[in-house]
Amino acid sequence: MPAYSAVEWEGLFLAGAGASAALTGLPFVAISINLDRILQGTGLPGRAGEAMLLVAVLVVSMLGLVPGQSPTMLGAELLGTELVVWFILATIHVRAVQGRVGPDPAALAVRIVTAQMAVLPLLAAGVSLLVRAGGGLYWLAPGILLCLVVAVLGAWVLLIEILR
Repeated sequence: MPAYSAVEWEGLFLAGAGASAALTGLPFVAISINLDRILQGTGLPGRAGEAMLLVAVLVVSMLGLVPGQSPTMLGAELLGTELVVWFILATIHVRAVQGRVGPDPAALAVRIVTAQMAVLPLLAAGVSLLVRAGGGLYWLAPGILLCLVVAVLGAWVLLIEILR
């Protein structure tokens, strides 16, 4: 079954690894260029953390490329990795809500929902592989795409919007 075997997903894993590896430099450049502004800005360190979703995509993609692993092993790796990512994001988001970060509450809510929607499919893929039901690796496609979008938007804010 293609939903539960990483072999047929090599193309997605290669694309995810390549795209995320290429884009991971973007937030690092943004942070290094604007470090003082980011550290002084309310909520901007959290945006930097969200931009690091690129690293999550890289890790997920690399794990998927390990040859010969069982679906159970890959599911456990995905679940463990994404639980760490989700915990970091949840911490960033709780602090953002407590600090009333952003131009308005609606913008913050959209930011939080979008970032959470990016990570939850990756968690679902791990759980689905472990129980061999519920869609399996098909959850990775929306998760990887959303993570890339959220991370690039975060990097854009840190690189361009911060200067306005």
